Amino acid sequence: MKLLSYLLDFIYPPACPCCAGRVLENGYLCAECFSKFNWISDPKCACCGYPFPADLDLGPTPLCPICANGKNVVDWCRAACVYDDMSRSVMLPFKHASAFKYKDLMSRAMINSLRELNVGAGLARPINDRNEKGAPTAPLQSVDIVIPVPLAFWRLFKRGYNQATLLARPIAKHLNVPMDLHSVKRKYKPDMGHKNARQRRENIRGVFNVRHPENIRGKVILLVDDVMTTGATFYEMRRILKKAGAKAVYGVVFCRVAKAI
Repeated sequence: MKLLSYLLDFIYPPACPCCAGRVLENGYLCAECFSKFNWISDPKCACCGYPFPADLDLGPTPLCPICANGKNVVDWCRAACVYDDMSRSVMLPFKHASAFKYKDLMSRAMINSLRELNVGAGLARPINDRNEKGAPTAPLQSVDIVIPVPLAFWRLFKRGYNQATLLARPIAKHLNVPMDLHSVKRKYKPDMGHKNARQRRENIRGVFNVRHPENIRGKVILLVDDVMTTGATFYEMRRILKKAGAKAVYGVVFCRVAKAI
């Protein structure tokens, strides 16, 4: 297999998926394209991963106003980068135009954003821990199963694939946990388009249904999606999974909308 891989690399040299420039390995970005992404790093919210201005020193476990008030959409969340022109030029073709050449760079970036899980699994405080100000702290517990946000059957039929599933598969493999495609189903509703946060939550309420609660009960679940806009999808998934007995619900996306706090 290694010989075949070397032969293919010789015939088809590895190329940057964004600019087609030469790289050492397929699926990796060249240095120039890498620098164009707004990657999320510290400082960020310890719970939801929301990026803060780089010049702020907020201590080891800063919280955004939403998480500090206990209104976080999931128990813990990370995103690889900010949703902007560069990330959109990758995410939208992958999501709607079968641009699978972007899958590896997106999933690798998401895996990198989960490094706190890898380091802290099994060593964290209980989920309901609070800091000295009474605000929830970010849990780091071992993930039991990975669930890509499901598509309704009609949308899956038209698109031909679920982009969240393609991203979730290498993430589940990296975490060495199973991927669950059967426990949660989704009913069809029109796209949320340019709806605001309240309208999105109203629009998506009730579209998900837990078919196999026995697979959910007592589990720490990692949800996977391509983009987070208002968090309405994760919020509704967390609601129905917690109702089914999930111990904790985490989330990871490739990019997220970030507005000034």
